[in-house]
Amino acid sequence: MIKRLAASAAVLALATGLSACIIVSSDGGSRTVVAGENAAMASPSYVSLYTDAVADPKRPAEEVARDPLRHPAEILAFAQLAPGDKVADIRPGAGYFTRLFSDVVGPTGRVYAFVPERTIARENAGADALAAAYPNVTRVNGLLDSMTYAEPLDMIFMSQEYHDFHIPGFNTDVAKMNAAVFAALKPGGRYILIDHEAAPGTGISAVQTLHRIEGDYLKREVEAAGFIYEGESTAVANPADDHSLNVFDEKIRGKTDQFVYRFRKPG
Repeated sequence: MIKRLAASAAVLALATGLSACIIVSSDGGSRTVVAGENAAMASPSYVSLYTDAVADPKRPAEEVARDPLRHPAEILAFAQLAPGDKVADIRPGAGYFTRLFSDVVGPTGRVYAFVPERTIARENAGADALAAAYPNVTRVNGLLDSMTYAEPLDMIFMSQEYHDFHIPGFNTDVAKMNAAVFAALKPGGRYILIDHEAAPGTGISAVQTLHRIEGDYLKREVEAAGFIYEGESTAVANPADDHSLNVFDEKIRGKTDQFVYRFRKPG
């Protein structure tokens, strides 16, 4: 009950305490929070769905233990997830967000657990386990830069993955990947990206060494595919992170400064 009340309070603060989503503009690497006029937050009527998803007893204990750092209720609200949504979770891993998405979209929705062909051998089993446990989850394989789905989607989601796709070993054309995401979404569909922030001006130079990407660089890439940038959540930001450490360094692991961006396909 305590966990559910805490999650409910967090989502209510987002849904009712702000007249619009947080928009962050960048100027020389600094980030300034301003009010966005045209990007409404998720409806307060969905607060119970988000809190119930976070409180779902089927969630593994090790994932629940990460909630204070990952702020799942706030992320669900910022993503504007709704019942009936058709969404793709790119490289779902152990399924932290897949499980939450499944609960919120419900029986009329669908969650596609997308495993890239390069990582099938080690990741298909996890995606299949998610599909076996949640009837509205379907595992999908394909190339990142030509991904397709059985139906138009309301949302495509990547958490701490986008930077990896710039690493040469993934053999991915990121511009084509963003174009494929754009094509897979319905008009008005959302592209949600969470990643580890890199130092200002570093672009993609630290994607392999530190597993970080500069948020402004990512934003320009996604906008080049035709998306409209709507705003940022600071739910997983950490101003104490100076962006100099590898994200797996025990001094910062799990506590990196992360941006959460929402982009929308026009329409």
